[in-house]
Amino acid sequence: MAERVAVIGDGAMGTVCAIILARKGYEVVLWGYNAEQIADIKQHGENRKFLPGFKLPISIRLTAEDKDLFEEAGLAVSAVPSKFLREVWQRLAHQIGRGMPVVSVTKGIENETLLRPTQVIKEVIGPRPLAALSGPNIADELARALPATSTVASVDSAFAGGVQKVFSTNWLRIYTNLDIVGVELAGATKNVIAIAAGIIDGLGVGDNAKAALVTRGLVEITRLGLAMGAQQETFAGLSGMGDLITTCISPKGRNRSFGELIGGGKAVRQALEAIPGEVEGVNTCRSVVKLAHRYEVDMPITHAVYRVLFEGLSVEKAVAELMTRRLKAEVVG
Repeated sequence: MAERVAVIGDGAMGTVCAIILARKGYEVVLWGYNAEQIADIKQHGENRKFLPGFKLPISIRLTAEDKDLFEEAGLAVSAVPSKFLREVWQRLAHQIGRGMPVVSVTKGIENETLLRPTQVIKEVIGPRPLAALSGPNIADELARALPATSTVASVDSAFAGGVQKVFSTNWLRIYTNLDIVGVELAGATKNVIAIAAGIIDGLGVGDNAKAALVTRGLVEITRLGLAMGAQQETFAGLSGMGDLITTCISPKGRNRSFGELIGGGKAVRQALEAIPGEVEGVNTCRSVVKLAHRYEVDMPITHAVYRVLFEGLSVEKAVAELMTRRLKAEVVG
C-alpha cells in the first residue's frame, strides 16, 4: 500500500506509530510543529517529553519543516490532538497531494463544529480515502511490543484492509470495521468516562463504584452512538468496551490520571498542569455535552464530569447526585 509514510504529530501516539512502522521496514518521516521539540528528539534519540525511555529507529526522519513532507509518501498518519487538528491540517493542506490517503489516530470531537477527526480532515484537505485507527492501545506498551489489538474503520473496506496490513505485526492484531462513526465516537467519549473513573480512584470509594461507573459509562456512549447512526456492535468491541476498559484502569492513561488528581483534591488547572501532553477528555467533554443536547440523549455521568470541570461542582456532590437519581430499571443501550 505504501513504502513511505508521513506521521503528523510527535506526541506519544504519533511517535509510537512511527516506531512501529519503521520497525516493519517502512520509510517514515515524523513531523512535529515545535522545532525545539523535534530538535530534542534528534539530540537524544527518544521522545523524552511524550514517550520517554524508548529509542527511535535511526531510519526515522524527524522534521518540523513542511516542505517535501509528503514527497513520495503513500500514506499519512494523523496523530494531532483534536484541539489542534484543524489548525495543523490548514497549515499542511497545500503540501499534501490530492487524494493521498490519511489514517487518523486522534481521539476527540472538535468543540466548535462537533465534527469527528476524519470529518475535520476531509473538510480541510478535501475528499480522499480516510480511516480511523482506534482501540485499547497504551503507547508505551506498543513501544515495548506487548500483545495488543486495534480496529481500523473506514467506509472504504479496501482502504481499511490496506491499513490493516500496514500496521499489523506478530504482536499487534488489527481488525477492520465499516462503522467509522462508532469507532471515532467511542474513542472520543471514552476519555470523558475515564476522567470519571479517575475521580472514583482519587476518592477511594472502591471497586464496586468503579465497575458501575465503567458499565453505565458504556451505556451512555452507546446511547449517543446509536442516536448518531453508529452500530451497537461497535461499542461492545475493541474500540468501544475494549478501549474504555484500558483507559479507565491503566495508571498510564492521561485522562484517568487527571481525574484521579481531581478526586484527590487538586483543582482542575493544577491537575492539567501535572499531566504531560493533552488531556483529550477535557475538551471532548464540552463537545459530548453539546451532542447529547442536540440528539436528546441522557448522559448523566458525562454531565456530572462537565459540571465538575467547568461549573465548580465538588466531586463528592457529583457522586451523591448520581447515586440519588430517580430509581429505574436497568436499560442497556
